[in-house]
Amino acid sequence: MKIKTLVAASLSALLITAAAGSAASACTQEELTTKVNEVTTAIQAAVMKDPNKAQEIMTKSQEMQAKYQGTTDMSEACKAYDELLEFLKK
Repeated sequence: MKIKTLVAASLSALLITAAAGSAASACTQEELTTKVNEVTTAIQAAVMKDPNKAQEIMTKSQEMQAKYQGTTDMSEACKAYDELLEFLKK
């Protein structure tokens, strides 16, 4: 449960950063919110299925956050969530 909270906090940080971005981005705030919800659900499912995968998920989430940290473009934030979701589906 602690890992899910940490991952959610990381994802929230990226969402807040992206929310400050341009409204003219290819990705809308609604799309980004949907992606956040999809990733959160996928993380919960993955950890429930295999608790040993929690650390790997956390590491990937941190890598994603570092890669896109400071972005103000919502399309970049959406891309980050897409990458994490693809990783979770593996």
